[in-house]
Amino acid sequence: MTTAAATAGLAQSAAESSATALAPAAGAGATGLVQSVDWLAIAPPVVVAAVALVVLVADLFVPAARKPFLGYGAVAGLAAALALLVPLHDGDRSTFCLTTGTRACSYTADHFTLVIQALVLGGALLTALLSVGDTRKLPAGEFWFLLLSSAAGAALLPAARDLATLVVALEVASLPAFALVGIKRGDRRSSEAALKFFLSSVVATTVMLLGVSFVYAATGTLHLTEIAARLDDVPGQLSTLAQAGVALTLVGFAFKTAAAPFHFWVPDTYVGAPLPIAAYLSVVGKAVGFSGLILVTVVAFPSYADVWGPALAVLAALTMTVGNAAALRQSATRARSAVRLLAWSSVAQAGYLLVPIAAAAYAGDRQIGSTVAYALMYAVVNLGAFAVAALVARTHPGNRIADYRGLYATRPFAALAMAFFLLCLAGLPPGIIGLFAKVTVFSSAVDAGLGWLAVVMAVNVVIALYYYLRWTAALFRSPAEDAADQPVARHRTPAPLTVAIVLTAVAGIALSGAPQTLLRFADVSLF
Repeated sequence: MTTAAATAGLAQSAAESSATALAPAAGAGATGLVQSVDWLAIAPPVVVAAVALVVLVADLFVPAARKPFLGYGAVAGLAAALALLVPLHDGDRSTFCLTTGTRACSYTADHFTLVIQALVLGGALLTALLSVGDTRKLPAGEFWFLLLSSAAGAALLPAARDLATLVVALEVASLPAFALVGIKRGDRRSSEAALKFFLSSVVATTVMLLGVSFVYAATGTLHLTEIAARLDDVPGQLSTLAQAGVALTLVGFAFKTAAAPFHFWVPDTYVGAPLPIAAYLSVVGKAVGFSGLILVTVVAFPSYADVWGPALAVLAALTMTVGNAAALRQSATRARSAVRLLAWSSVAQAGYLLVPIAAAAYAGDRQIGSTVAYALMYAVVNLGAFAVAALVARTHPGNRIADYRGLYATRPFAALAMAFFLLCLAGLPPGIIGLFAKVTVFSSAVDAGLGWLAVVMAVNVVIALYYYLRWTAALFRSPAEDAADQPVARHRTPAPLTVAIVLTAVAGIALSGAPQTLLRFADVSLF
Protein backbone atom coordinates (compact mmCIF):
# COMPACT_ATOMS: atom_id res chain seq x y z
CA MET A 1 0.00 0.00 0.00
CA THR A 2 1.36 3.42 -0.88
CA THR A 3 1.78 6.20 1.65
CA ALA A 4 -1.00 8.24 0.01
CA ALA A 5 -3.39 5.28 0.11
CA ALA A 6 -2.56 4.56 3.74
CA THR A 7 -3.12 8.21 4.66
CA ALA A 8 -6.45 8.26 2.86
CA GLY A 9 -7.52 5.08 4.65
CA LEU A 10 -6.64 6.50 8.04
CA ALA A 11 -8.49 9.73 7.27
CA GLN A 12 -11.62 7.80 6.21
CA SER A 13 -11.48 5.64 9.38
CA ALA A 14 -11.07 8.71 11.56
CA ALA A 15 -14.01 10.42 9.86
CA GLU A 16 -16.23 7.37 10.33
CA SER A 17 -15.20 7.08 14.02
CA SER A 18 -15.88 10.78 14.58
CA ALA A 19 -19.29 10.55 12.96
CA THR A 20 -20.19 7.54 15.12
CA ALA A 21 -18.99 9.25 18.30
CA LEU A 22 -20.80 12.52 17.58
CA ALA A 23 -24.13 11.03 16.58
CA PRO A 24 -25.45 10.52 20.13
CA ALA A 25 -24.23 13.95 21.17
CA ALA A 26 -26.05 15.57 18.27
CA GLY A 27 -29.25 13.89 19.32
CA ALA A 28 -28.76 15.09 22.89
CA GLY A 29 -28.39 18.72 21.82
CA ALA A 30 -25.89 20.98 20.18
CA THR A 31 -24.49 22.16 23.50
CA GLY A 32 -22.71 18.81 23.90
CA LEU A 33 -20.54 19.59 20.90
CA VAL A 34 -19.29 22.96 22.10
CA GLN A 35 -16.00 23.11 23.98
CA SER A 36 -15.47 26.55 25.47
CA VAL A 37 -11.94 27.78 26.08
CA ASP A 38 -11.06 29.76 29.19
CA TRP A 39 -8.56 32.15 27.63
CA LEU A 40 -7.64 33.74 30.93
CA ALA A 41 -6.73 30.38 32.45
CA ILE A 42 -4.36 29.52 29.61
CA ALA A 43 -3.06 33.08 29.20
CA PRO A 44 0.36 32.74 30.97
CA PRO A 45 1.85 30.03 28.71
CA VAL A 46 0.09 31.43 25.63
CA VAL A 47 1.55 34.90 26.17
CA VAL A 48 5.06 33.49 26.55
CA ALA A 49 4.68 31.41 23.38
CA ALA A 50 3.33 34.42 21.45
CA VAL A 51 6.22 36.61 22.56
CA ALA A 52 8.63 33.86 21.46
CA LEU A 53 7.19 33.99 17.94
CA VAL A 54 7.27 37.80 17.90
CA VAL A 55 10.94 37.82 18.96
CA LEU A 56 11.87 35.26 16.30
CA VAL A 57 10.20 37.26 13.53
CA ALA A 58 11.53 40.58 14.82
CA ASP A 59 15.06 39.19 14.72
CA LEU A 60 14.82 39.17 10.91
CA PHE A 61 14.35 42.94 10.78
CA VAL A 62 16.23 44.30 13.80
CA PRO A 63 19.78 45.50 12.96
CA ALA A 64 22.71 43.99 14.86
CA ALA A 65 23.22 47.10 16.98
CA ARG A 66 19.68 46.81 18.35
CA LYS A 67 19.65 43.08 19.08
CA PRO A 68 19.70 43.72 22.87
CA PHE A 69 16.18 45.09 22.55
CA LEU A 70 15.04 41.53 21.76
CA GLY A 71 16.17 40.57 25.25
CA TYR A 72 14.24 43.40 26.84
CA GLY A 73 11.18 42.29 24.86
CA ALA A 74 11.59 38.78 26.25
CA VAL A 75 11.86 40.18 29.79
CA ALA A 76 8.68 42.23 29.24
CA GLY A 77 6.81 39.18 27.93
CA LEU A 78 7.78 37.06 30.93
CA ALA A 79 6.81 39.87 33.31
CA ALA A 80 3.42 40.15 31.58
CA ALA A 81 2.87 36.40 31.92
CA LEU A 82 3.67 36.63 35.62
CA ALA A 83 1.18 39.49 36.02
CA LEU A 84 -1.54 37.35 34.41
CA LEU A 85 -1.29 34.91 37.31
CA VAL A 86 -2.85 37.49 39.64
CA PRO A 87 -6.42 37.24 38.27
CA LEU A 88 -6.19 33.44 38.63
CA HIS A 89 -5.33 33.48 42.33
CA ASP A 90 -8.59 31.73 43.33
CA GLY A 91 -7.30 28.54 41.66
CA ASP A 92 -10.72 27.40 40.47
CA ARG A 93 -10.43 27.43 36.67
CA SER A 94 -10.32 24.51 34.26
CA THR A 95 -10.68 24.22 30.51
CA PHE A 96 -10.57 21.62 27.71
CA CYS A 97 -12.87 19.39 29.77
CA LEU A 98 -14.81 16.29 28.76
CA THR A 99 -18.52 16.83 28.23
CA THR A 100 -19.51 13.34 29.40
CA GLY A 101 -20.23 14.41 32.96
CA THR A 102 -16.93 13.24 34.51
CA ARG A 103 -15.46 16.78 34.66
CA ALA A 104 -12.08 15.42 33.66
CA CYS A 105 -10.10 18.32 32.20
CA SER A 106 -6.86 18.62 30.29
CA TYR A 107 -5.89 22.02 31.73
CA THR A 108 -6.49 23.06 35.34
CA ALA A 109 -5.34 26.31 36.94
CA ASP A 110 -5.49 25.25 40.60
CA HIS A 111 -3.22 26.46 43.39
CA PHE A 112 -0.52 23.89 42.59
CA THR A 113 -0.47 25.08 38.98
CA LEU A 114 -0.27 28.75 39.90
CA VAL A 115 2.57 28.30 42.40
CA ILE A 116 4.67 26.26 39.97
CA GLN A 117 3.91 28.66 37.13
CA ALA A 118 5.07 31.55 39.32
CA LEU A 119 8.28 29.66 40.07
CA VAL A 120 8.88 28.76 36.41
CA LEU A 121 8.10 32.19 34.97
CA GLY A 122 10.03 33.96 37.74
CA GLY A 123 13.02 31.70 37.13
CA ALA A 124 12.83 32.34 33.37
CA LEU A 125 12.60 36.08 34.02
CA LEU A 126 15.74 36.06 36.17
CA THR A 127 17.49 33.91 33.56
CA ALA A 128 16.57 36.50 30.94
CA LEU A 129 18.02 39.26 33.12
CA LEU A 130 21.25 37.28 33.46
CA SER A 131 21.36 36.79 29.69
CA VAL A 132 20.63 40.31 28.44
CA GLY A 133 24.23 41.45 28.75
CA ASP A 134 25.73 38.06 27.95
CA THR A 135 24.36 37.21 24.48
CA ARG A 136 26.63 39.32 22.27
CA LYS A 137 28.52 36.25 21.07
CA LEU A 138 25.33 34.20 20.68
CA PRO A 139 22.64 34.32 17.97
CA ALA A 140 20.23 36.63 19.78
CA GLY A 141 17.02 35.76 17.95
CA GLU A 142 17.47 32.02 18.32
CA PHE A 143 18.53 32.34 21.96
CA TRP A 144 15.48 34.32 23.06
CA PHE A 145 13.10 32.22 20.98
CA LEU A 146 14.42 28.99 22.48
CA LEU A 147 14.38 30.35 26.03
CA LEU A 148 10.80 31.61 25.74
CA SER A 149 9.63 28.42 24.03
CA SER A 150 11.09 26.31 26.82
CA ALA A 151 9.51 28.60 29.43
CA ALA A 152 6.11 28.25 27.70
CA GLY A 153 6.31 24.47 27.89
CA ALA A 154 7.45 24.65 31.51
CA ALA A 155 4.48 26.90 32.37
CA LEU A 156 2.06 24.53 30.63
CA LEU A 157 3.23 21.37 32.37
CA PRO A 158 1.92 21.96 35.94
CA ALA A 159 -1.53 22.70 34.48
CA ALA A 160 -1.62 19.47 32.45
CA ARG A 161 -4.14 16.95 33.72
CA ASP A 162 -3.87 14.31 31.02
CA LEU A 163 -0.86 12.28 29.98
CA ALA A 164 -0.84 13.56 26.38
CA THR A 165 -0.68 17.21 27.46
CA LEU A 166 1.86 16.30 30.13
CA VAL A 167 4.23 14.63 27.67
CA VAL A 168 3.85 17.39 25.06
CA ALA A 169 4.52 20.10 27.66
CA LEU A 170 7.55 18.20 28.96
CA GLU A 171 9.05 17.94 25.48
CA VAL A 172 8.28 21.57 24.61
CA ALA A 173 10.20 22.52 27.75
CA SER A 174 13.07 20.09 27.05
CA LEU A 175 13.75 20.29 23.30
CA PRO A 176 14.68 24.00 23.23
CA ALA A 177 16.86 23.41 26.30
CA PHE A 178 19.06 21.01 24.29
CA ALA A 179 19.74 23.74 21.75
CA LEU A 180 20.34 26.35 24.47
CA VAL A 181 23.00 24.17 26.09
CA GLY A 182 24.85 23.81 22.77
CA ILE A 183 24.21 27.31 21.44
CA LYS A 184 27.84 28.42 21.85
CA ARG A 185 28.89 27.58 18.31
CA GLY A 186 32.38 26.22 17.93
CA ASP A 187 32.69 25.49 21.65
CA ARG A 188 33.64 21.85 22.04
CA ARG A 189 32.58 21.70 25.68
CA SER A 190 29.17 23.17 24.88
CA SER A 191 28.55 20.68 22.08
CA GLU A 192 29.55 17.75 24.28
CA ALA A 193 27.24 18.95 27.06
CA ALA A 194 24.32 19.31 24.64
CA LEU A 195 24.90 15.80 23.29
CA LYS A 196 24.97 14.23 26.76
CA PHE A 197 21.88 16.16 27.78
CA PHE A 198 20.07 15.20 24.58
CA LEU A 199 20.88 11.49 24.76
CA SER A 200 19.94 11.13 28.42
CA SER A 201 16.71 13.06 27.94
CA VAL A 202 15.74 11.06 24.86
CA VAL A 203 16.24 7.82 26.78
CA ALA A 204 14.12 9.21 29.62
CA THR A 205 11.36 10.25 27.22
CA THR A 206 11.39 6.87 25.48
CA VAL A 207 11.06 4.99 28.76
CA MET A 208 8.35 7.35 29.96
CA LEU A 209 6.34 7.07 26.72
CA LEU A 210 6.48 3.29 26.95
CA GLY A 211 5.14 3.51 30.49
CA VAL A 212 2.41 5.96 29.45
CA SER A 213 1.33 3.64 26.63
CA PHE A 214 1.08 0.72 29.08
CA VAL A 215 -1.01 2.79 31.48
CA TYR A 216 -3.31 3.86 28.64
CA ALA A 217 -3.67 0.27 27.46
CA ALA A 218 -4.62 -0.86 30.97
CA THR A 219 -7.06 1.96 31.77
CA GLY A 220 -8.34 3.20 28.41
CA THR A 221 -7.97 6.87 29.35
CA LEU A 222 -5.32 9.60 29.43
CA HIS A 223 -6.88 11.94 32.02
CA LEU A 224 -5.08 11.70 35.35
CA THR A 225 -8.18 11.65 37.56
CA GLU A 226 -9.77 8.98 35.37
CA ILE A 227 -6.59 6.91 35.49
CA ALA A 228 -6.62 7.10 39.30
CA ALA A 229 -10.21 5.80 39.37
CA ARG A 230 -9.65 2.99 36.87
CA LEU A 231 -6.35 1.73 38.29
CA ASP A 232 -8.30 0.63 41.36
CA ASP A 233 -10.23 -1.83 39.23
CA VAL A 234 -7.86 -3.06 36.53
CA PRO A 235 -8.75 -6.53 35.20
CA GLY A 236 -6.45 -9.29 36.42
CA GLN A 237 -4.96 -9.95 33.00
CA LEU A 238 -3.94 -6.27 32.72
CA SER A 239 -2.56 -5.75 36.24
CA THR A 240 1.01 -6.62 35.25
CA LEU A 241 0.80 -4.23 32.32
CA ALA A 242 -0.44 -1.46 34.61
CA GLN A 243 2.32 -2.09 37.15
CA ALA A 244 4.98 -2.01 34.43
CA GLY A 245 3.51 1.24 33.07
CA VAL A 246 3.62 2.90 36.49
CA ALA A 247 7.21 1.77 37.07
CA LEU A 248 8.46 2.90 33.65
CA THR A 249 6.72 6.28 33.96
CA LEU A 250 8.46 6.86 37.30
CA VAL A 251 11.84 5.91 35.83
CA GLY A 252 11.35 8.43 33.03
CA PHE A 253 10.64 11.23 35.49
CA ALA A 254 13.60 10.15 37.63
CA PHE A 255 15.82 11.11 34.67
CA LYS A 256 14.08 14.48 34.37
CA THR A 257 14.56 15.27 38.07
CA ALA A 258 18.25 14.23 38.01
CA ALA A 259 17.65 11.65 40.73
CA ALA A 260 20.54 9.22 41.25
CA PRO A 261 21.49 7.01 39.50
CA PHE A 262 20.01 8.98 36.57
CA HIS A 263 21.94 12.16 37.37
CA PHE A 264 25.12 11.59 35.34
CA TRP A 265 24.31 14.28 32.75
CA VAL A 266 24.07 17.15 35.26
CA PRO A 267 27.66 18.31 35.98
CA ASP A 268 28.96 18.24 32.41
CA THR A 269 25.77 19.85 31.09
CA TYR A 270 25.94 22.71 33.58
CA VAL A 271 29.65 23.30 32.93
CA GLY A 272 29.28 23.29 29.13
CA ALA A 273 26.14 25.41 28.93
CA PRO A 274 26.15 29.23 29.03
CA LEU A 275 26.01 30.21 32.70
CA PRO A 276 22.46 31.66 32.56
CA ILE A 277 21.23 28.43 30.97
CA ALA A 278 22.88 26.38 33.71
CA ALA A 279 20.94 28.52 36.20
CA TYR A 280 17.76 27.96 34.18
CA LEU A 281 18.21 24.18 34.15
CA SER A 282 18.99 24.07 37.86
CA VAL A 283 15.72 25.79 38.77
CA VAL A 284 13.17 25.73 35.93
CA GLY A 285 14.29 22.37 34.55
CA LYS A 286 14.11 20.86 38.02
CA ALA A 287 10.66 22.40 38.62
CA VAL A 288 9.41 20.83 35.38
CA GLY A 289 10.60 17.37 36.37
CA PHE A 290 9.27 17.54 39.91
CA SER A 291 5.87 18.98 39.00
CA GLY A 292 5.41 16.20 36.44
CA LEU A 293 6.49 13.59 38.99
CA ILE A 294 4.02 14.98 41.56
CA LEU A 295 1.16 14.89 39.05
CA VAL A 296 1.68 11.29 37.99
CA THR A 297 2.25 9.95 41.51
CA VAL A 298 -0.22 11.88 43.66
CA VAL A 299 -2.97 12.54 41.10
CA ALA A 300 -2.76 9.58 38.69
CA PHE A 301 -1.20 6.71 40.66
CA PRO A 302 -2.40 7.01 44.29
CA SER A 303 -3.50 3.36 44.28
CA TYR A 304 0.11 2.34 43.65
CA ALA A 305 1.49 4.37 46.56
CA ASP A 306 2.88 1.19 48.08
CA VAL A 307 5.10 0.89 45.00
CA TRP A 308 6.26 4.45 44.29
CA GLY A 309 6.46 5.53 47.93
CA PRO A 310 9.35 3.23 48.98
CA ALA A 311 11.01 3.65 45.57
CA LEU A 312 11.08 7.45 45.86
CA ALA A 313 12.29 7.23 49.47
CA VAL A 314 15.28 5.14 48.37
CA LEU A 315 15.93 7.46 45.42
CA ALA A 316 15.83 10.48 47.76
CA ALA A 317 18.40 8.97 50.13
CA LEU A 318 20.67 7.91 47.26
CA THR A 319 20.39 11.24 45.41
CA MET A 320 21.24 13.50 48.35
CA THR A 321 24.14 11.24 49.37
CA VAL A 322 25.66 11.03 45.88
CA GLY A 323 25.28 14.77 45.32
CA ASN A 324 26.91 15.79 48.59
CA ALA A 325 29.71 13.22 48.30
CA ALA A 326 30.60 14.47 44.81
CA ALA A 327 30.43 18.13 45.91
CA LEU A 328 32.94 17.38 48.69
CA ARG A 329 35.46 16.19 46.09
CA GLN A 330 35.51 19.42 44.08
CA SER A 331 38.94 21.07 44.00
CA ALA A 332 38.99 24.83 44.48
CA THR A 333 41.64 25.27 41.76
CA ARG A 334 39.95 23.18 39.07
CA ALA A 335 38.62 25.11 36.09
CA ARG A 336 34.89 25.83 36.43
CA SER A 337 34.83 24.19 39.84
CA ALA A 338 32.32 26.80 41.08
CA VAL A 339 29.71 25.78 38.50
CA ARG A 340 30.51 22.10 39.00
CA LEU A 341 29.99 22.41 42.75
CA LEU A 342 26.66 24.16 42.19
CA ALA A 343 25.72 21.33 39.83
CA TRP A 344 26.43 18.64 42.41
CA SER A 345 24.71 20.76 45.03
CA SER A 346 21.60 20.81 42.84
CA VAL A 347 21.68 17.00 42.70
CA ALA A 348 21.78 16.89 46.50
CA GLN A 349 18.94 19.41 46.71
CA ALA A 350 16.91 17.17 44.37
CA GLY A 351 17.20 14.48 47.02
CA TYR A 352 15.68 16.78 49.62
CA LEU A 353 12.87 17.69 47.20
CA LEU A 354 12.02 14.01 46.75
CA VAL A 355 11.48 13.43 50.47
CA PRO A 356 7.98 14.98 50.80
CA ILE A 357 6.82 13.27 47.59
CA ALA A 358 7.83 9.92 49.06
CA ALA A 359 6.12 10.93 52.33
CA ALA A 360 2.89 11.64 50.41
CA ALA A 361 2.56 7.90 49.78
CA TYR A 362 2.23 7.34 53.52
CA ALA A 363 0.64 10.53 54.89
CA GLY A 364 -1.44 11.97 52.03
CA ASP A 365 -0.96 14.61 49.36
CA ARG A 366 -0.75 17.49 51.86
CA GLN A 367 2.94 16.57 52.17
CA ILE A 368 3.46 17.89 48.62
CA GLY A 369 3.30 21.42 50.02
CA SER A 370 6.67 20.84 51.68
CA THR A 371 8.26 20.10 48.31
CA VAL A 372 6.69 23.24 46.83
CA ALA A 373 7.86 25.43 49.73
CA TYR A 374 11.39 24.02 49.50
CA ALA A 375 11.44 24.44 45.72
CA LEU A 376 10.50 28.12 46.01
CA MET A 377 13.28 28.75 48.53
CA TYR A 378 15.79 26.84 46.44
CA ALA A 379 14.80 28.71 43.27
CA VAL A 380 15.43 32.13 44.81
CA VAL A 381 18.80 31.41 46.42
CA ASN A 382 20.17 29.15 43.69
CA LEU A 383 19.40 31.70 40.96
CA GLY A 384 21.09 34.30 43.16
CA ALA A 385 24.20 32.13 43.49
CA PHE A 386 24.36 31.68 39.72
CA ALA A 387 23.90 35.43 39.25
CA VAL A 388 26.95 36.14 41.41
CA ALA A 389 28.84 33.39 39.54
CA ALA A 390 27.98 35.16 36.28
CA LEU A 391 29.34 38.39 37.73
CA VAL A 392 32.62 36.77 38.81
CA ALA A 393 32.96 35.03 35.44
CA ARG A 394 33.23 38.42 33.73
CA THR A 395 36.66 38.93 35.30
CA HIS A 396 37.59 35.27 35.90
CA PRO A 397 36.40 33.17 32.94
CA GLY A 398 37.78 30.02 34.60
CA ASN A 399 35.20 30.42 37.38
CA ARG A 400 37.17 28.47 39.95
CA ILE A 401 36.17 28.48 43.59
CA ALA A 402 39.63 29.92 44.24
CA ASP A 403 38.64 32.96 42.13
CA TYR A 404 36.14 33.91 44.85
CA ARG A 405 38.86 34.30 47.46
CA GLY A 406 38.88 37.90 48.69
CA LEU A 407 35.76 38.85 46.72
CA TYR A 408 34.63 40.99 49.64
CA ALA A 409 37.65 43.27 49.14
CA THR A 410 36.71 44.07 45.55
CA ARG A 411 32.93 43.56 45.39
CA PRO A 412 31.53 43.67 48.92
CA PHE A 413 27.85 43.57 47.93
CA ALA A 414 28.34 40.55 45.66
CA ALA A 415 30.34 38.76 48.38
CA LEU A 416 27.69 39.40 51.02
CA ALA A 417 24.94 38.27 48.66
CA MET A 418 26.84 35.10 47.75
CA ALA A 419 27.50 34.32 51.40
CA PHE A 420 23.81 34.73 52.15
CA PHE A 421 22.80 32.43 49.28
CA LEU A 422 25.27 29.74 50.33
CA LEU A 423 24.14 29.90 53.95
CA CYS A 424 20.52 29.54 52.81
CA LEU A 425 21.44 26.43 50.84
CA ALA A 426 23.28 25.12 53.90
CA GLY A 427 20.36 25.94 56.20
CA LEU A 428 22.29 28.22 58.54
CA PRO A 429 21.44 31.69 59.91
CA PRO A 430 21.04 34.33 58.65
CA GLY A 431 19.55 32.17 55.89
CA ILE A 432 16.51 31.47 58.03
CA ILE A 433 14.34 30.49 55.08
CA GLY A 434 16.80 27.72 54.16
CA LEU A 435 16.79 26.41 57.72
CA PHE A 436 13.00 26.45 58.02
CA ALA A 437 12.54 24.83 54.61
CA LYS A 438 14.85 21.97 55.59
CA VAL A 439 13.01 21.54 58.89
CA THR A 440 9.72 21.36 56.98
CA VAL A 441 11.04 18.64 54.68
CA PHE A 442 12.51 16.81 57.67
CA SER A 443 9.16 16.98 59.47
CA SER A 444 7.34 15.53 56.46
CA ALA A 445 9.56 12.44 56.61
CA VAL A 446 9.01 12.05 60.37
CA ASP A 447 5.23 12.52 60.08
CA ALA A 448 5.10 9.82 57.40
CA GLY A 449 6.96 7.34 59.58
CA LEU A 450 10.13 7.50 57.46
CA GLY A 451 12.49 7.91 60.39
CA TRP A 452 15.40 6.30 58.57
CA LEU A 453 15.06 8.79 55.71
CA ALA A 454 15.01 11.69 58.17
CA VAL A 455 18.27 10.41 59.67
CA VAL A 456 19.87 10.13 56.22
CA MET A 457 18.78 13.68 55.45
CA ALA A 458 20.18 15.01 58.73
CA VAL A 459 23.55 13.37 58.05
CA ASN A 460 23.65 14.81 54.54
CA VAL A 461 22.79 18.30 55.75
CA VAL A 462 25.78 18.14 58.11
CA ILE A 463 28.04 16.89 55.29
CA ALA A 464 26.93 19.75 53.03
CA LEU A 465 27.90 22.30 55.67
CA TYR A 466 31.56 21.66 54.91
CA TYR A 467 31.63 22.70 51.27
CA TYR A 468 29.13 25.53 51.69
CA LEU A 469 31.06 27.03 54.62
CA ARG A 470 34.41 26.53 52.88
CA TRP A 471 33.20 28.56 49.92
CA THR A 472 31.65 31.19 52.20
CA ALA A 473 34.87 31.58 54.17
CA ALA A 474 36.86 32.06 50.95
CA LEU A 475 34.79 35.14 50.12
CA PHE A 476 36.16 37.00 53.16
CA ARG A 477 39.74 35.75 53.19
CA SER A 478 42.64 37.91 52.10
CA PRO A 479 43.29 37.69 48.37
CA ALA A 480 46.05 35.33 47.28
CA GLU A 481 49.49 36.92 47.10
CA ASP A 482 49.80 36.57 43.35
CA ALA A 483 46.34 38.09 42.91
CA ALA A 484 47.03 40.91 45.36
CA ASP A 485 50.06 42.04 43.35
CA GLN A 486 48.05 42.36 40.15
CA PRO A 487 45.87 45.37 39.34
CA VAL A 488 42.17 44.68 39.66
CA ALA A 489 40.45 44.71 36.29
CA ARG A 490 37.35 46.86 36.36
CA HIS A 491 34.47 45.83 34.14
CA ARG A 492 31.17 47.58 33.94
CA THR A 493 28.48 45.30 35.32
CA PRO A 494 25.39 45.16 33.09
CA ALA A 495 22.39 46.69 34.83
CA PRO A 496 20.17 43.60 34.28
CA LEU A 497 22.77 41.42 36.05
CA THR A 498 22.83 43.81 38.99
CA VAL A 499 19.04 43.80 39.07
CA ALA A 500 19.01 39.98 39.14
CA ILE A 501 21.40 39.86 42.11
CA VAL A 502 19.47 42.55 43.97
CA LEU A 503 16.09 40.90 43.33
CA THR A 504 17.21 37.49 44.56
CA ALA A 505 18.98 38.96 47.59
CA VAL A 506 15.98 41.07 48.56
CA ALA A 507 13.62 38.13 48.06
CA GLY A 508 15.83 35.85 50.14
CA ILE A 509 16.11 38.37 52.96
CA ALA A 510 12.37 39.06 52.91
CA LEU A 511 11.58 35.35 53.07
CA SER A 512 14.06 34.89 55.92
CA GLY A 513 12.29 37.69 57.77
CA ALA A 514 8.86 36.19 57.11
CA PRO A 515 9.38 32.46 56.43
CA GLN A 516 5.67 31.77 56.95
CA THR A 517 5.12 33.31 53.50
CA LEU A 518 6.47 30.12 51.93
CA LEU A 519 6.01 27.61 54.70
CA ARG A 520 2.25 28.07 54.66
CA PHE A 521 2.25 25.95 51.50
CA ALA A 522 3.32 23.02 53.65
CA ASP A 523 0.06 23.24 55.66
CA VAL A 524 -2.49 23.32 52.84
CA SER A 525 -3.63 21.00 50.10
CA LEU A 526 -2.68 22.45 46.73
CA PHE A 527 -4.96 20.19 44.68
